[in-house]
Amino acid sequence: MLLAQACALLWSGRAPRVVLLVGAALPALIVVLAPGGLFSLTVLATAVAVFLAVLARPDRRTGVVAAVGFGLVVAGHLASELRLGDLGAGLAAVAALLQAGLIVGGPAAVGVMIAARRDARAARLGELAALDRERETAVRAAAAHERTAMSRELHDIAAHHMSGIALMAAAIDRQIDTDPEAAKQSAAQIRQQSRSVLTELRRVVGLLREDGDDTRAARTVPAVRELVDARRPSGAEVELVVHAGPDGRTPGDGLGALAHLVVYRMVQESMANVAAHAAGARCVVSMDDRGERLVVTVVDDGETPTTPGGRGGFGLLGMRERADMIGADLTCGPTDGGWLVRLAVPRAEPTDGGDG
Repeated sequence: MLLAQACALLWSGRAPRVVLLVGAALPALIVVLAPGGLFSLTVLATAVAVFLAVLARPDRRTGVVAAVGFGLVVAGHLASELRLGDLGAGLAAVAALLQAGLIVGGPAAVGVMIAARRDARAARLGELAALDRERETAVRAAAAHERTAMSRELHDIAAHHMSGIALMAAAIDRQIDTDPEAAKQSAAQIRQQSRSVLTELRRVVGLLREDGDDTRAARTVPAVRELVDARRPSGAEVELVVHAGPDGRTPGDGLGALAHLVVYRMVQESMANVAAHAAGARCVVSMDDRGERLVVTVVDDGETPTTPGGRGGFGLLGMRERADMIGADLTCGPTDGGWLVRLAVPRAEPTDGGDG
């Protein structure tokens, strides 16, 4: 009987309820064939069968099968006690119920508890996976939104160069006969402008998608002063510090149209983040044009955020994409009691050389 129970347990993975019934019914044969203490040796296999059945399928059908197994164990123990004659009928019934409760009820309770914890863990993992998918979708949507905004600026980039090319082409038409030397200079300027717009288009074409027309004016580095001034009427404490380049060079000289836009959007987004996450904090916008790169810094003295991802949320994602497009370095993070965003923009590449 012990060997038969052990063999039956090997099938618990495929038919746990059947194994439970078999494990509870086989000991009854010992009561008939060899009544005595051997019956107690079968309880371990029965308990294991109950535990595996409840753990595998903790549903109502398993509960019914466990109840039948409980009855079989009670009947087997009661018959064994009565045949031995050591106890009266009443005490034998009570002993059989207690033993069945330990053999069936105990493992069943443990199996239900473990199955419940397992299901709760699986549900939690599923919830976390759903949250990850939701966040990934949100990030992709934010990236798509930023790319759409960039595509709307494409019109401004092209118009900035093409309008100049059109004017110079009209001038060449009048200068060819009257001033050939000036016509040559205008032709060289057209070539330079054409290469500049090609450079900007190469940088932006990989991230853009088609969108409706937009006639918003292009933003430039000098327009940052207007952006800062527009913040002050709302009560924001904003300071602009400008370190001009050699010979009084205006910050932004030598940068392409897209680089101007990236600088402007970085300052705009950074000040918006200060207003959203550190309302009332003092903000300093600095533009340093004394080195080989234009370094733009926005720093505030508000509290450092403690939430993952830091300040700015998806705005930082857009700033990083824009910085990558022009080969700039973007640094952002907490300071001693505040938050800093720093953008180092290289000068535009020389326009002489092959047309590519």
